[in-house]
Amino acid sequence: MKRDIPELKHQDVGGAELPYLHYPGGEKQMLFCHATGFLPWLWHPIIEAFSPEYTIWAPYICNYRTCDPHQGGLKWNIIAEDLGAFCRAQKIEHHVQVGHSMGATVSTIAASLFGVRPRGMVLIEPIFLPEEFYSLTPSVEGHPLASKSIKRLNYWQSEEDAHAYLKSRSFFTTWDDEILQLYKRFGMEKMPEGDMRLACSPESEAAMFMGGWCCNPWPLLEKIGCPALVIEGEQSPNVAFVDLKRAVSLLPRGEFGSVPGAGHLIPMEKPGEITAILKNFVAKLNGA
Repeated sequence: MKRDIPELKHQDVGGAELPYLHYPGGEKQMLFCHATGFLPWLWHPIIEAFSPEYTIWAPYICNYRTCDPHQGGLKWNIIAEDLGAFCRAQKIEHHVQVGHSMGATVSTIAASLFGVRPRGMVLIEPIFLPEEFYSLTPSVEGHPLASKSIKRLNYWQSEEDAHAYLKSRSFFTTWDDEILQLYKRFGMEKMPEGDMRLACSPESEAAMFMGGWCCNPWPLLEKIGCPALVIEGEQSPNVAFVDLKRAVSLLPRGEFGSVPGAGHLIPMEKPGEITAILKNFVAKLNGA
């Protein structure tokens, strides 16, 4: 059954209002955390497969706190602490925690340091950098991702121009069509003057990337006591420097999975496969 996309709500997490989507449902709970620079609305086709059996939340982690990419950005341990406050305020516990990229890493930090207590976690392409990276303090210009994101095009004269731009970019050619339509709808905003801008600005995206260097997740993995499935895209460029099999070996109840033909953006490219993986994971949790 198709569900309408809910309106954004806001939760005070201590000095900031964290936006989120809320899908009311049954007693069982799920929490979805998105990747850097992306949007909670992109989870919608996957969430539909679990709603209304589950009550589901999907926070919008972008510019909810003031942050300057040139001053270290928005540190991921702060986001994780806010996620802990969010879960306490919303009474989210014994839930299934799903995170992609930044969202997977923030979920890991939140579960190990800030009192988030899921009954199971699915970590899709988490950003667990080589440990030596966490001793560095790069500038925006020296950060491989922030330096690119801050230069991202962020002005189109019309909605037609914006959508033509997306269609012309090879970055989006592997995306599922429904996900791409959601990105067109929610990832860009019409300004009062009539032009289009990105909903998550290049500066905000760069600030998110910069914040990822602050907290080394490797020593935290042994503190994750629940079952944790780590998913890798077979064709992800991160395979060369993010050792997810090592991460699984450090998780007390870790399991590794790979999605054939997928890159880093697995939920955008193959939402059907992610839905099937989640259903199988949940079925095992329920049967345990």
